[in-house]
This record gives sequence, structure tokens and C-alpha cells, in this order.
Amino acid sequence: MQDVVVDPVAHNRAAWDKYVQEGNEWSRPVSTEDVERARMGDWSIVLIGREPVDRSWLPTDLTGKDVLCLASGGGQQGPILAAAGARVTVFDNSPRQLGQDQMVAARDGLELRTVLGDMRDLSAFGDATFDVVFHPVSNLFVPDLAAVWRECFRVLRPGATLLAGFLNPDAYLFDHEALDERGELIVVHKLPYSDVTQYSAEERATKFGADAALEYSHTLTDQIGGQLAAGFVVTGFAEAPHQSNASAQYMSHYFATLAVKPG
Repeated sequence: MQDVVVDPVAHNRAAWDKYVQEGNEWSRPVSTEDVERARMGDWSIVLIGREPVDRSWLPTDLTGKDVLCLASGGGQQGPILAAAGARVTVFDNSPRQLGQDQMVAARDGLELRTVLGDMRDLSAFGDATFDVVFHPVSNLFVPDLAAVWRECFRVLRPGATLLAGFLNPDAYLFDHEALDERGELIVVHKLPYSDVTQYSAEERATKFGADAALEYSHTLTDQIGGQLAAGFVVTGFAEAPHQSNASAQYMSHYFATLAVKPG
């Protein structure tokens, strides 16, 4: 099924701007207390679900490290990494998500840069600019991934690392309403899945709301194989259950990879 052509960047920018206004979980900024603890070396951030990322995946000392928080607005990871000593750039498609990072930076006296854009186009940055790319679960909001991994590889310095979180594609097999309303896992979709091809605009509005973000499943070939094809060496892997829905009883909803740019 295919309705009129949808621009996922424009649509999802508006969707996430609205989510910020509604207080979405991933748009709630960290507290001043969190920032102060991070300044003292006591900090954690999430890459998948609600589980803190393995600190061994990040440099032992972040002082002076150039970190790109990719599609990671919301005032959460970026401010904590900045408080821990990193030189942080937060890149996101939503002005309001970036506004949350700007608010925390102004409130708590942090140096932090924000850049608006599509995660598939990092032309705002030169080659070999960053020591770390931190990319939490967000690439479900773009229909294709190859450019994301190529751009991450390009902007990282040799020996630098990419931390990426993404959805288990099997999560899209199930009927949305049955899962959310009754906790039932009923298989109704073929993979790969897309809100745009699976439903018409009218059906999407009925099932998810007219302003809901568009989502796209991606194969593990696109997620992990795509990183390898871009030139990365994958050196770490983790998984986590969903933080709230019924799938957590049966499957890992999220995966994460640690990848290195050889050099």
C-alpha cells in the first residue's frame, strides 16, 4: 500500500517537535543534580532502553574528546557528556529536541553545540572531526541507512568509535494495538516494515495519530552489515528489553553495537 509521497525528514521533524511539547520520555532533560554529578565523574547515559551504556565502550577520560551525539537531542546524553568533559555537538532533526539541550547548557553553564539536520547528511562537519559518535535508537525514523553509516565513518578520526543503538526488526512483526492495549503479540506484518507502505495516511491517523512519527524497520544486514560495509570493525554487541511493553517478556527489543574506524 502506498499513498502520496511523504517526506520523512519534514514529517518527523514536526512529529518530534510535538513530542517535546507533550513531554515525551526521550525529550525530558536531565536535572542540574545529574549535571553536577557528571562533573564529579558520577554519570551514566542510555544507548538502548533504559539500561546505562557500558562505560568501557567510551573513553576512560572524556576530557577534550570531540563527541557527536547523533540524532540524540532531548537534553539527555549531550549535557551529561559535556559535563563529563567532552566537547559535545548534538545533531538532531527536531529544533525543539535541540532546544532541550540548549536549555540545559544555558541553565548549568555547559559548553555544547547544537546542529539541525538529517542524520543521513553530516556535511556540516569535516572529515575526521570526532573521537566518538553516540547514536542512540533513532534510525528507525529514516527509510535508508547506508548513508548514515558512511557519514559516521567519514566524520570519525582513525581509531575512533561509533556507539549505535537500534531496534530489533522483529519488533515490527506484531499488531500495534494488540500489543499496547492487551499485551498480546500477534504477528500481522511482513518485514521489512514501513508505516508509509503498510498503511494509508488515513489508516496511520486512525492507528497512531495523524501527527505520529513515521517508522521504518531495518534488517540486521542494513544495521550491522551496513556498518561493516562502511568500513567499521564491530567490536562489541549488547541487547536490552523494551522498557515498557509486553514484548519484554519474550524478546530483546533493542540491540547495540560498538564499532571502530580502523586507523
